Amino acid sequence: MDIDLDLTLTDEMLAIRESCHRFAEEVMRPLAAKLDRMDPEAVIAKDSPLWEGLEKYKALGLVGMPECYGDDLSPAQRTLMHSIVCEELAWGDVGLFITYALYNMAPGIAKAYGRPDLVEFFRQRNEICCLALTEPNHGSDMVAFPDASFRDPKGRSDLRARRDGDDFILNGQKAAWVSTGTIAGSGIVFATYENSKQGRADGAVFLMPFDLPGVSRGKPLDKLGQRTLNQGEIFFDNVRVPRQFFLMDGPDVYPHVLGATLRDANIAMGQQFIGVARAAYEHALAYAKERVQGGVPIIQHQAVKLRLFNMFSKLTAARSHVRRIAMANAAKEGGVPFPYAATAKIVSTQTCLDIAHEAITLFGGYGLCREYPVEKLFRDARASLIEDGENTMLALMSVSHF
Repeated sequence: MDIDLDLTLTDEMLAIRESCHRFAEEVMRPLAAKLDRMDPEAVIAKDSPLWEGLEKYKALGLVGMPECYGDDLSPAQRTLMHSIVCEELAWGDVGLFITYALYNMAPGIAKAYGRPDLVEFFRQRNEICCLALTEPNHGSDMVAFPDASFRDPKGRSDLRARRDGDDFILNGQKAAWVSTGTIAGSGIVFATYENSKQGRADGAVFLMPFDLPGVSRGKPLDKLGQRTLNQGEIFFDNVRVPRQFFLMDGPDVYPHVLGATLRDANIAMGQQFIGVARAAYEHALAYAKERVQGGVPIIQHQAVKLRLFNMFSKLTAARSHVRRIAMANAAKEGGVPFPYAATAKIVSTQTCLDIAHEAITLFGGYGLCREYPVEKLFRDARASLIEDGENTMLALMSVSHF
């Protein structure tokens, strides 16, 4: 049983959902199963099937989401469509979805900042982009803007900037947790001014290419979950950034930009991990219908029925909550207050982990085997509680807004 409770879906939106589901099932799932077992270096090698998958993703026609859905949709419809696309493709594989969604993202960022010159510049480059925020000594606290420590002069970030005429000089690094960090051709980069007297609050934002002299990369991260998503360090050694790639700066604006960036990232996380949760639930449901114990399929046992209903109930409630927050964020001028976005991420990722855990329980010992998909979904889900702001940290930051 899988019906969509949103009654405003058009035939075109339903067709896009079906195309995404087919791509997720036929391309993403088989590809993810291969990449998950490969060494991180092999995942991004020139002969990796990752790149063949990217070419097929381009053919799907979804580059530049959510603007690609057409001008005939209202903001609410476009956001609903985007939630559906995120769910379907993350149902296929969340690591691959994040990777492919970052392809040609830079023009959209430039457009959001009102920079048509950079829209054209990055559109011609045709490359994967990244969000270069997290640092070796600063994780979730990089975006703890409501906290007093954020403006403590002792708490400056690991990547620091200084002005040099019309240009900027960057020194330092971003952490190994930057998604697509070792394969991105460009990124939106956050840095603190080296003479800042307001800690991490006095910073600057750049949308810059990574082929500038002085930019280098570390090794791809070898991690528990989301192994299909490349992550790795980016180093900046006296990198001269022309003013062309400067977006904004200053302690009165910079924290708000960080807040808006984290808000949107949290909502995206919520949308994506509904898909992972649904995948875990559907695998568990199918297995319960096939696995025989006590002479009958285990779905006929009361304990299993109750587990499945609880999984279904959590999934349905989380999906409705995330879509409501996403649509409100699109409709309200300036977006929703940060705590609402945090609930979308926290509710979705915790629900995903809970459902993936229950799926392993239903599979029993087989749930721990790589032969079955639920152990991978559990690993992917566990990573999400830390990704884009650790859940406890996000909750504490949200209370500061009350």
